[in-house]
Order: sequence, then structure tokens, then C-alpha cells
Amino acid sequence: MNLFRRLCPAPPAWSLGGDDLPGGGYTRRIVQALTGLEEWRDRPEDERVRLFAAALLIEEDRPRRVLWEMGAPIAWREHVCALLQHRWLPSAALQHPDLDRVAFRVSLLARNDDLALLATADTLAGGGDPELLAEIALFGEYTSEIGCRDRPRPFPSDHARFQYFRTPGRDPDYAAYDDTRCTVTVMSGLPGAGKDHWIAANRPGVPVISLDNLRDELGKPPTGDQGPVVAAAYERARGHLRAATSYVWNATNVTRAIRSRCIALAADYGARVEVVSVEAPPDVVHRRNGARTRPVPNAIIERMVERWEPPDPTEAHAVRWVLNV
Repeated sequence: MNLFRRLCPAPPAWSLGGDDLPGGGYTRRIVQALTGLEEWRDRPEDERVRLFAAALLIEEDRPRRVLWEMGAPIAWREHVCALLQHRWLPSAALQHPDLDRVAFRVSLLARNDDLALLATADTLAGGGDPELLAEIALFGEYTSEIGCRDRPRPFPSDHARFQYFRTPGRDPDYAAYDDTRCTVTVMSGLPGAGKDHWIAANRPGVPVISLDNLRDELGKPPTGDQGPVVAAAYERARGHLRAATSYVWNATNVTRAIRSRCIALAADYGARVEVVSVEAPPDVVHRRNGARTRPVPNAIIERMVERWEPPDPTEAHAVRWVLNV
């Protein structure tokens, strides 16, 4: 696999704990620990590569950006990022206030057995505390019991899954009645990723609430106060929702927190919500943005990249990752 070779240009060196690995001494120790585990060696090659990538990026502050710039496939990248984000979970599982919910989320993005394997290597690299290793083993057993150790946690329907993750204390097996009245498509993606192109090709004739268009209507620059723009967008959304009219919410929406507001509004009015995340390679994003009549300043795009959180299946009825090159 080409990506594996780019991540690890000298397999004999890492397998022997050599100095050719990127990262610091801790990275070398965790890679040695991971590759020394029989469970890792017994995995298919594609799974070994994915776990190896997570170990290599264990000290990286921005793993998503690194993998995006390398051209890693979206689902593969998000699997690795989910492992890194939750790598402390198995060794602290017994103290987590809502273990089921976070374990279910990990299973929809990655795999809990991968997470346990990475946590084991991490613990061994740090000295191999027997109590932590025992807790990781318990995490593995528990995720087997709740049906999400090596596979996504099943839900009765996408509506049941959506309601479970937005409703604390809800039974994950409750087959919620789907009473949705319309569909709201929430776009997500950096400027220049191709959101407008996707909408034109896939949602022709559907009303579009575009924050860019509203800025033009209201005479508000993207660097100024966005309060009036957002207020106008929400008022239009309420009008569509009252009439049970499907629409597209077109904005960058690069963080979960920002998406959650327009998703919550749609859900409160009984809409089905789909999030479409459109991506393009960095050079394509910058080229398309530069070709705009009014390009977004590069400094703003850089800030967006730093905060970027692609959507995951817990946020909506449906989540689609689209590579638009």
C-alpha cells in the first residue's frame, strides 16, 4: 500500500526499533509495543496499516490535517483520528459517566478492538501498568457484551440512532417512530471544496439557504459581524420548516458545535437531517477559492482547517462524505 510506504519508508528499521521513524522517542516505543503484539501481527494488512498510522501519529497535534494533506481516504483518515481522539477511553472506561454512548460512537467511526489494541500499546510504551492493562482488557470484554467490539453498534433505524445520540438516557434499542415531515440537507466543507457544485448536481430545485448569498443581500462582509446574516438564515429556515418544505443549508459548518445548531432547529420541527461533507485536496481548495470573485482570505481558511471536524454518523439521520476533485 502506497500510503503505508509513505508513512513508514523503512519497515526493517521500525520493526527493529530503529531511528528512522518520524516523531519522538515515545512514538518509537509505542510502535515497538504495537508491532510486538501478536493480535496486531494476526490482523489483515489493511488493518495493521491503519493501526500503525495511529501509532505513528500518537504525538501529532493535528493528525487530521496531516492525513488530509497526504491524500488519505476520508473514511480511513477518520478511523485513525477517532482512535487518536479516544485513545484514553479503554484505560479509563470504568470511570466514564456514559461509557455505552461513547463506545457506540467509536464503533460507528472506527472499531473498539482497534482502540483497545492501540491503548494496550500505549500503556506498554509507558511502562506497562498492570492495572491499566487489566482495565483495557475489561473494556474489550464489555464492548463485546454490548455488541460493538469489532463492528458498528446496530440500531433499529437511522431515526432511532439519531434520536439516541441527541437524547440523554434514551434506550438504544428503542425503535423510535419516524415522524419526519421533510428533509434538511446540511452542507459542510471548507471554502472551495465544491459545496455549490454538489448542490446543483444533487439537489436541483430544492430551496437553498446560503450564508454567502445572504451576506451579499445584506451587504455584510465575511470578516464582519455575522449576527444579522445568521439570524436571517434561521428565520428563512423556520419558514421552510413550518411549511414542511425540504431545503439545503449551505455554509462551511466546519465544526460539530456550529452544525449542531442548525441540525437541532431542523430536528425540533420534525425534519429528517442529512449532513453532506464535501472535501477536496488542499491545493484544489486554494485554487478554487482563488478563482472566486471574492475569495476567502487564506488566513481564514487556515483557521477553519485548524478547527475542522468532519461530521460523523451520530450527528444526523445520514452523513455522507464526498471527495470532490
